[in-house]
Amino acid sequence: MDKEIRLKIIQVCDAKIATKGENVGLSFYAFFKNKNDNPKLLMEVATWWIQEHKLDHFEKARKIKDLVLVDKIA
Repeated sequence: MDKEIRLKIIQVCDAKIATKGENVGLSFYAFFKNKNDNPKLLMEVATWWIQEHKLDHFEKARKIKDLVLVDKIA
């Protein structure tokens, strides 16, 4: 995933954790508007979420943030 979506994922996770606590869950749809205006990027994130990491529909925001940070380093 490109730098821009990685930063957005981290920001969304941080915001959710700040408002709802460490155990807050979210889906990959949380990083997109309700309008599907970028299907290519949506599929890229969905592929990362579902195929690459084999995550459930809802996962802890902390886990997602950590995965994004680790993938960024790798």
